[in-house]
Amino acid sequence: MMRYVLFLLVTVAYPVAAQAPQFVEITEEAGLDFRYVNGASGHKYMVEAVGSGAAFFDSDGDGWLDLYIVNGAPMPGYRGPSSPNAHYRNQQDGTFAAVTAAAGTGDDGFGMGAAVGDYDDDGDADLYVTNYGPNVLYRNEGAGVFADVTTVAVVGDGGWGTHAAFVDYDRDGDLDLYAANYMEFDPSQNEECFAGTVRIYCGPNTYPGQAGVLYRNDRARGFADVTAEAGLADDSGRQLAAVFGDYDNDGDADLFVANDKRPNFLFLNNGDGTFSEQGAEAGVAYNEEGLAESAMGADWGDYDNDGLLDIIVATFQWLPNTLYHNDGDGFFTDVTFAANLGVSSVPYLGMTSAFFDYDNDGLLDVFVSNGHLDENVEEYDPATTYPQRNQLFRNRGDGTFAEVTEHSGPGLLVERVSHGAVFGDCDNDGDVDIFVSDSAAPHCTLLRNDGGNANHYLTVEATGTASNRDGIGARVRAVAGDLVQTREIRRSYGYMGSNDVRLTLGLGDRAQVDTLQIYWPSGAVQTLLGVEADQRLVIREER
Repeated sequence: MMRYVLFLLVTVAYPVAAQAPQFVEITEEAGLDFRYVNGASGHKYMVEAVGSGAAFFDSDGDGWLDLYIVNGAPMPGYRGPSSPNAHYRNQQDGTFAAVTAAAGTGDDGFGMGAAVGDYDDDGDADLYVTNYGPNVLYRNEGAGVFADVTTVAVVGDGGWGTHAAFVDYDRDGDLDLYAANYMEFDPSQNEECFAGTVRIYCGPNTYPGQAGVLYRNDRARGFADVTAEAGLADDSGRQLAAVFGDYDNDGDADLFVANDKRPNFLFLNNGDGTFSEQGAEAGVAYNEEGLAESAMGADWGDYDNDGLLDIIVATFQWLPNTLYHNDGDGFFTDVTFAANLGVSSVPYLGMTSAFFDYDNDGLLDVFVSNGHLDENVEEYDPATTYPQRNQLFRNRGDGTFAEVTEHSGPGLLVERVSHGAVFGDCDNDGDVDIFVSDSAAPHCTLLRNDGGNANHYLTVEATGTASNRDGIGARVRAVAGDLVQTREIRRSYGYMGSNDVRLTLGLGDRAQVDTLQIYWPSGAVQTLLGVEADQRLVIREER
């Protein structure tokens, strides 16, 4: 039985713009004074090079996205300044205020990633931080104040944590947690690697890999490590991104893991608490040349609006970023060059790759953050640089993309060592903004989207009742005239980051959504008819 429920929060006036959306850097005027510490001392410890992520999330429940930025820490021999992770509160006027001490979230480990989810189902967003070393779980106590509950929850995995994600993999109504791991690395056993005579960071295959960890949420009993019984105890990879999405449309979350210089993993959710690795059979373990990619960030998204989730992967310099098209029946095809994403990406070292609709035309575009790992790369490869510009690719709607970086505002022309990037509507104006973590530049980068809301849009926030409260894993199908798009609600994608859980649906020139359907993880389906565009709405799951 279809059940209907609609809660309108805010109606936003429809603006008019004379040109394509422009991204403008507003870092300084927004009050973001964060400085990343990579802890480098010249010894080329691999931990220094990979950078960190961030999180856009409403930490205090006021309806505005706050920002959490993950920082590095000193490595042996480092003599410079250091500082913990940073937490900024959105002041609702275009600026952010530092609230780290008051929030209690200033972890001072060597940070990597951040994941957000309401794991205790109390209505506020909790925060998980991955580190080179023990990870940390902060429970939101309300009003933006957090408590470290790592020991009680038993989720402080001590590996080299990278990307993490809250997900209801078993569809029991609460959020579980997956924490990816990179490799075994001990500074006292640091190898020396060279490009000719130039000292560089060693490649990922220099050290043994680590398996990620799956924690099942057992509610009052805390979390249980179920990695082995779930079939995920595979340490052959070098995991840098772990993104969940229902690629076979069977209602449960599957897991794609981007591995650095090792075959990617595609773990099919069997629906009984276990996963089966299908990467090679599905066609996503290797690129079209049969090579294991230097895979960094990754994302799921239905870029061609055929109802199936595709995969985008960022890769190392002099290799193309990779687009895997979901052909259905469990198979994918590498269509990178056919989609016009190959040649333009080769000169850059991609870290974050993500789908998002920057111009609200109903088609998912692609953003890639770029930046090298070796600060001395020009000594052995004068054809490139350490700082690099990021890239934006517009979806043409015919299966191909066009790079529009140079035409999309001054914020995309800056060159920095950009690694993590997160996406969200931080000014609540109906289009998606971007925060970029820069791993060696003077400061981070906040990019405001000016003009993306010139097209119609609909912002959807799903509140689960039988399903997890965040609505993570819910599938939204929107029909607006000839435009049919399918999107999933989630937070964790890209590179070590957590993104706005609110779903922004671009509608182009269509002033309403004729049919909006929400497919909840619980199996419930809700249908809304004739929904006006240019508003934000909350849909609460009806039991």
